[in-house]
Amino acid sequence: MGKPVIGFIGLGLMGRAMVECLQKAGYDLIVMGNRDRSGVEEAIARGAHEAATARDLAAGSDIVMLCMGTSAQVEGRIYGDDGVLAGVKAGQVVIDFGTSLPASTLKICADIEAKGASYLDAPLGRTPAHAKDGLLNIMCAGDEAAFAKVRAELDVLGENVFHLGPSGSGHTIKLINNYFAMTTACAMSEAFAAADAAGIARDKLYSVMAAGPLRSGMMDFIRNYAVEGKIDLAFSVANASKDVGYYREMAQALGLSSRMSGAADATLREINAGGDGALMVPEVVDWMSKHLGSEPK
Repeated sequence: MGKPVIGFIGLGLMGRAMVECLQKAGYDLIVMGNRDRSGVEEAIARGAHEAATARDLAAGSDIVMLCMGTSAQVEGRIYGDDGVLAGVKAGQVVIDFGTSLPASTLKICADIEAKGASYLDAPLGRTPAHAKDGLLNIMCAGDEAAFAKVRAELDVLGENVFHLGPSGSGHTIKLINNYFAMTTACAMSEAFAAADAAGIARDKLYSVMAAGPLRSGMMDFIRNYAVEGKIDLAFSVANASKDVGYYREMAQALGLSSRMSGAADATLREINAGGDGALMVPEVVDWMSKHLGSEPK
């Protein structure tokens, strides 16, 4: 039997890299983008076909993959007369690679399953550069039989592929992960900004902090920009703010009052509100150095 046909919706930085990886592995792709057509055009140049609607894409595919920014965007492609749900077939697997709200995931999962298909939440770790080479971390959740059915495709895209439990578990773990990561990033950025204010070289501060148990991959991402001007983490403040906000919304839905996420949430919102949401997370170091001397707005 030949490889399944994959329908892929959302060809932003991450999605277009994943599509390229799948095409290099010999898969036929049907694609659908949004405002920025550059990723779609690149895929078509490599042999992909473009669908006019999400319904058509689902009808022509064996597996449907979505890589989109928000739960609202995912729901916008799933529902409606021209949505994935209208074209989905029994036995099909639909995978959401974005970072979405678990409550939305559970709702979509139930509606997809009512059509005899399966829905997996499979948020991602690592960067578009890793995606091109099939080296993503994939945090998949949902029906185990459906996971097994698409495991070969997930293995093409990911170096580390996890099955984390029932539907919604992947998005729950991703939001916890990103809350912790962005809190660490903001804290490290402030640490460098405080060193600037005190006249201490950033590399001197880092050498002491990194010598003990504080050292982490996220700390090094921030250090690489703060000291060398390198951006190893191409993740925008706008996306970081969205994810921390989703984490807080999820915590509230669980009846929790998140104490630790408040500072990161407020900081990222302030940066966004000031028009700097396009900054990459490591660049928060410079923002902190400019604003740490003033009261939060």
